Parts: sequence; structure tokens; C-alpha cells
Amino acid sequence: MSVTPQRSPVTPGANGSPRRILHVDMNAFFVACELLRRPELVGKPVVVGGSAKRGVVAAASYEARQFGVRSAMASAHAHRLCNHAVFLDGDHDFYSEISAQVFDVFRQYTPLVEGLSLDEAFLDVTGAQRIFGDAHTVAQQVREAVRTQVGLACSVGIATNKFIAKLATEFAKPRATRERINPGPGVFEVAPGAELEFLHPLDVGMLWGVGPVTLEKLHSVGMKTVGDIAACEPRLLALAVGANQAEHLFELSNALDDRDVEPDREAKSIGSEETFGDDVTDPLELRRHLLQMADTVARRCREQGLAALTVTLKIRYGDLRNMSRSRTVEPPVDTSQAIIAIIDDLLEDVEVHEGIRLAGVSVRNFGLPETQLSLFDEPEKIAESEWRTASLAIDQIREKFGDSAITTGVSDETQSTPWGPRRG
Repeated sequence: MSVTPQRSPVTPGANGSPRRILHVDMNAFFVACELLRRPELVGKPVVVGGSAKRGVVAAASYEARQFGVRSAMASAHAHRLCNHAVFLDGDHDFYSEISAQVFDVFRQYTPLVEGLSLDEAFLDVTGAQRIFGDAHTVAQQVREAVRTQVGLACSVGIATNKFIAKLATEFAKPRATRERINPGPGVFEVAPGAELEFLHPLDVGMLWGVGPVTLEKLHSVGMKTVGDIAACEPRLLALAVGANQAEHLFELSNALDDRDVEPDREAKSIGSEETFGDDVTDPLELRRHLLQMADTVARRCREQGLAALTVTLKIRYGDLRNMSRSRTVEPPVDTSQAIIAIIDDLLEDVEVHEGIRLAGVSVRNFGLPETQLSLFDEPEKIAESEWRTASLAIDQIREKFGDSAITTGVSDETQSTPWGPRRG
């Protein structure tokens, strides 16, 4: 028995016409940023990430992708696939600066811009069509403006909802094969009413939330395409993947997504993590790295005017076992001193002597920092307020004289990046 969705996949905009949402994805963003300041590397295989010994690929140029290099791949594997590639350390601050320029371009066309990451955003251009032309024309103008004003290339998907727009972007992007680099169309549009025609032939693995385990379960009951899920009896789908996942997949397979583009979307979490060149077995060395991460996270919180109620420690051992520990506190915190104090407690569960390959600190559940104290506040709260005053002063010094003006005291020998150890 097939099932017909009760809602239409076409969500009307404020004026009653179909919404037109763009999903913009920068092409190989981290690499593209590096090429802005290293034009001599244009046309060469370039990898941004950790060292060849340890680390993870953050981005790869299309020339590197021709050899099979992909993001999230171990850097050592990437080096084996393409040993003549140029490996570069990541520079998050520089990428953030370029990202801000890109988002400024987006806002020239609509105030309804929802950032998903430094290199990815949704734009609701339903109303903007009255000024700039239809959605396809707007998309082309956005691409040209990003190219001329920032010097980077991007791909754009267009649809009536966020889910379909994001999928459409995959068909707009360049593609690298061993033989050649196909530049792609740059813009791919799914017209209103054509959502199911576009969606149903796609592989089920393209749906949000379908990982290897779910994919195996779907294949085990004969569901290969998105259309197979849409036509599946709900009871069978629930038996295969569980009731909650079945409902989620059924909605997506029928292109049902009425989420708005949220321009004031707050960060769900702020984090920093490091992959070490050699497994760390010294508790003091591990803590030095964690202190550096706590400082980074706390500073990003203060930059956004946020304080966190929940602090999480992430650990990956040398044998790739993962563990995480969290603690929720009151009042919320936004200083490295408060965060590292919580991390110190969480470290009691970590067997450092077994070798730590990766460590990370993240915070979530945000509130506003407390700036007022009373005569009856506890000493710990007063100390946190004093540390916050000092931290804000440090922020001002770093802003004026650079990040290196005041450091956390971690030696240069242990410096690393979010994607792996920094090369000396």
C-alpha cells in the first residue's frame, strides 16, 4: 500500500506565491581561501588539514580530489593517495574573515540569511524577486557578486524548501574524476511542483539522517531509492528503522519541510578540538592542550555575548575509542578559568596513560553572562566575575595587538590546529 502525504511540499511565501530558497555552498572553501593569498598554488593539488603523519583533511582542491582525496579523510591516507599534494595548516581566523565578506554579499540580496557554517547558508529570496528578478537570476547574481567582490566560487541550489534546496546544490557543484574536473552548472533549480520528480529517483543515502547503519536496514527491506521509501507501507518502514526514524524519513521522502530561514539563528554549540601528532600520555601535557582549547571556546562565547550552562569534554584514544563527559552548571560560564575547572573534574574519568589521539572542549545551552553581583554572592561567583573582567581586558589587548600578545602559556612545541598538529 502506498501512502500519499497529507501536506503539499510547496510552502507558500508571505505573498502567497511559492517560497524560493537558495542554498549556497562555497566550493572547497578552506582551499579557496588559501589560494587567495597563495595564487601560485592555483591548479595544483592542495590539502588543508593536519600533517601527513596525523590529522584529518579539512578540505581538498578539486585537483587533489582527482586522486581520491576527500574531506574527513586521515591525512596520512591522503598523502598516500597524492604524495605530491601541498599540505597546509588551517587558519580558522583567516577563513572567518573571508566568510564574513561572503555573508555580507548574501545580505545585499536579502536580510533572510541563515548561516549553517563558515561556507554554507540558506537565503530566502521570495521577496527579493521583486527587485532582482526570479530566483534563478538572483542565484546567478549572488554567484557573480561573490566572485567579483571576494574572489571565490560558490554553488547554489534553488527550491521551495530548505531540504530540497540543499540537495539541489549537490547537482550544481563541480565534480572531479580521475580524467577531468567537471565545473558543474553552478546553479541547479528544482521548480515548484517538481520536488517529487527530482527527489524520488535519488539514492536513499542522500536523505538527512541516513548513515551506514540506517542505510543497511533500508537496503535489507529492498528500499534503494527515495521513491521506495515514499511508497512504502508505514508499518514496514517502522519495523525496519524504528517509529521515530520512519516518520522522519517519510516526511523527507515526500519533500515535506516547512522550516523557515532563520536569520538570527543562534549557535547550538561552540567548540575546539585537536588531533595530536603523537598519542598524549602525560596528564599535564593533555591539560595544557585543554587549557588552550578552553581559552579559545571562552573567547568565542564572549565575542557572541553568550555564556554556557553545559561544558563537554571529548576524548579519542589511540585505538579510536571515543568517550565524552558533560556537566551542566549554574550560573552560565564564559571564561577559560571556569571552563577548565569543569574540565578538570571531567578528566577524572579519562585514562590518559592509554594514549590520547584527540581531545576537544565544547559548550552549549547558552544564556546571558551574569554581570551583576550582590553582597551575598558566594566567593566562587565573585571570583568568576573577576576573571570575566580580566578576560574582557585580555580580549581588548588581543584585538589591538594580535592574538599572540597574551597566550595561555602553552609552549610552541605543542601548538596544533583543529585538523591536526601544526608543522614547525
